[in-house]
Amino acid sequence: MIRRVTLLFLAALLPLLAGAGQAQAAGYRYWSFWEQDGTAWTYATQGPSLVRPADGDVHGFRFSVSEDSGDAAKPRGTADFDTICAGTPAKDGTKRVALVIDFGTPADAPSGETPPAGRTACAQIAEDASTAEALAAVAKPLRYDSNALLCAISGYPQKGCGEQVAAGKAAAPAKEPAEPEDSGPSVGLVAGIAVVALLGAAAVWQVRRRA
Repeated sequence: MIRRVTLLFLAALLPLLAGAGQAQAAGYRYWSFWEQDGTAWTYATQGPSLVRPADGDVHGFRFSVSEDSGDAAKPRGTADFDTICAGTPAKDGTKRVALVIDFGTPADAPSGETPPAGRTACAQIAEDASTAEALAAVAKPLRYDSNALLCAISGYPQKGCGEQVAAGKAAAPAKEPAEPEDSGPSVGLVAGIAVVALLGAAAVWQVRRRA
């Protein structure tokens, strides 16, 4: 009898525990950096300040909320190098890098801000320049944090930098101390207490039944 009651209780509790796990999922709001390979976008394995593009390369930046590189949103649009740099002739001692800048969607924007329309630009820079220098040539003002993380392109967003965003894309409070661990019982603790209480009640019922 006790075993049956416990199994029934746990079966009813599983959806609650699953829902609690999903509610803890979180992502980060940031600018991701991409390289175009043919017509496909590939998440860059190095930061824009370390990459030295060649003449004719296409690089992209996308502002969005994602958990990691595996689910990061890619820059939108189909513009290629020939289209973006059509009006920029080659010049000795320089190289041309096509940039796709996607400011993301309103759902990914910080509270109170509206993403500008996406745009493309052809940066003509020194032959040894990095992608970060190409971006600075066509999309100022840029903003970086103390760890050299790219925070804003063309002034967007005005605030924040790689902040954590809870499920549902509601921004986590900025610069506030984490909630103390003992602020309240967790779902798992409440469930454990409930199971113990249920087992105790079932045991008492069994003793009374046999008396």
